[in-house]
Amino acid sequence: MGNGVKKKLLTMVMITEAVLLLFSGCGKISPKKTVREVSEKYSVADENQLIVYTSHKKEVYLPIIQEFENRTGIYVDIKAGGTQEMMQMADAAFAQGLCDIMFGGGVESYEAWKDNFMSYESSEARELDRNFMSKDGTWTPFTELPIVFIYNKKLVNSSSAPHTWEQLFDSKWKGKIAFADMDNSGTSYTIVSTISQITGDSPENVVSRLYNQLDGNILKSSGDVIPDVSNGTTLVGITLEETALKAINKGYNIDMIYPQDGTSAVPDGCGIVVNAPHEENAKLFIDFITGYDTQSYAMDEFYRRPVREDVKLRKVFGDITIIDFDVQQSAEDEKIAFDTWHQLTGQED
Repeated sequence: MGNGVKKKLLTMVMITEAVLLLFSGCGKISPKKTVREVSEKYSVADENQLIVYTSHKKEVYLPIIQEFENRTGIYVDIKAGGTQEMMQMADAAFAQGLCDIMFGGGVESYEAWKDNFMSYESSEARELDRNFMSKDGTWTPFTELPIVFIYNKKLVNSSSAPHTWEQLFDSKWKGKIAFADMDNSGTSYTIVSTISQITGDSPENVVSRLYNQLDGNILKSSGDVIPDVSNGTTLVGITLEETALKAINKGYNIDMIYPQDGTSAVPDGCGIVVNAPHEENAKLFIDFITGYDTQSYAMDEFYRRPVREDVKLRKVFGDITIIDFDVQQSAEDEKIAFDTWHQLTGQED
């Protein structure tokens, strides 16, 4: 046997052993050696690739994508950023077939960009809460994300903290509210849309009132909200329940309030981009994130409410009044809300 043949056989054995190791543990999700290590060392066939654009934080997307790689042998190319940034990138990429899937961001953003996404029903659809499903299948829900208030528990008494949306606009909170730039945070637009639908005020008026109440204190990203309130730079903030619960568990100097007049629980989504070069792999990814293991993992590790009805909710989640959030209306309002925001912040085109 020639040296060339021996080398080829040795390489095949190494790849086979690596893949067997990767697939040897397919129970509950847990970070482990990934297909990525093999894929980067050896060339990967096109049919074993997937291009994911995500607005999730790395702590969320990485273990999920790693486990998907482990279970399927598919190598995932990840591009991450803010929701609006990634939606715009997906818009630019889909015509050239450069993106397979968008993972993360409120589903109202998917509605606003729905022409960029193809219809697909997950193989797990029968187990998902129909209240959170897309009517035309252009997006699939990942987790349920209620909006909550937080406050600095050393500087603000629970009784004096805001308990309703209107109380946020009290003069005593002017310049003391932690809120991220809408251009960098999908959550911030969800907050605006939630206030609009609860109060009946127009989205442009909500943006104007909120901008005035912030008094120039606009945070760069949603990741700054928790530390800004915890260290006393601001006194109260608006964020996701999962973000608040994780911070409380880590010992941040905050406490959480569920708005008495109700709140939204808009799911974050996932959608297959039109002209996806690896469409079948994208479908597998959606099936994976809506599967029982991934949904349970997201609840246990990220404090995210599952959209599967067969996953029992943990006691750490409180009782909340959820409004009937109109996703399509929110999508229709998005342009005027952002136009108003850009005018106020001096970012007009």
